[in-house]
Amino acid sequence: MFTGIIEAVGKVASAEPRGEVIRFAIEAPEVSEGVKLGDSVAVNGACLTVVDVAGGVLSFEAIRETLERTSLAGLGEGTRVNLERAMRADARLDGHIVQGHVDATGRVERLERDGDDVRFYVACDAEFADLLVEKGSVAIDGVSLTVVGVRDDGFDVALIPHTLAVTILGERKPGDPLNLEADVLGKYVKKYLERVVGSGA
Repeated sequence: MFTGIIEAVGKVASAEPRGEVIRFAIEAPEVSEGVKLGDSVAVNGACLTVVDVAGGVLSFEAIRETLERTSLAGLGEGTRVNLERAMRADARLDGHIVQGHVDATGRVERLERDGDDVRFYVACDAEFADLLVEKGSVAIDGVSLTVVGVRDDGFDVALIPHTLAVTILGERKPGDPLNLEADVLGKYVKKYLERVVGSGA
């Protein structure tokens, strides 16, 4: 599990296709210390397993399922990515519970500046938007954020200067793909209500 509080921004050193798998090597000196083989690291919100550690570079292998459900297939050499190591059981939960299981991909619709803040509009399918509530939590490329508004085909969040400075969200442009994960509690509540009341709940 993760918190959605990004620890560092890394850079893709290589993205090597190996059949249906892509092996990513990511320069991550800020988070590589203490990381060992088999550890979980969220890369743009997608939980990946460390398969090699060498001199501040972490390597991961993304299988077809991951590549089809996330935006990771589009990562190339030099691309900057959000990184977070798995949450420690004795640490504070500053964001919200993020599983690193991407529910859907969306796209940047537009960004509107309001003083020091930026309103970040995301286009997504109705099935994902249905999992969101105003003031609830959502993870965008692994960043824990509070939902400001929800529409049938998207939602928006407000980004403070700190988030813009320490994550890749400040670099996003209209049309860019995004990994999206809804609050796990909301997903379980929706599933339970569908079983008890029916799909129209």
